[in-house]
Amino acid sequence: MADINIVQEHHLALEPARAAAQEVADKLAEQFDLECVWDGDVLRFERSGVSGSLTLLPEEARLHIALGFLFSAFSSQIEAKVADKMQRVFTAA
Repeated sequence: MADINIVQEHHLALEPARAAAQEVADKLAEQFDLECVWDGDVLRFERSGVSGSLTLLPEEARLHIALGFLFSAFSSQIEAKVADKMQRVFTAA
């Protein structure tokens, strides 16, 4: 198994930060067929072989992804794509 942890700084109010987090989650859901559910300020997602959460804090978003055996071989590519997406949506919003 492999874990991916990404911290993205932002200067957004709660609603724009939630919209940015949802955009990241939508992309992850599309690529990995994930189910996403908000639990307060934490967006949880999972499917067989992938689970994690995106936590919104006042000045940062923390993403944790746990990859199962099949996905762990692609962890560096997944991390690079997700980090790029987070940077784009949290700085553009």
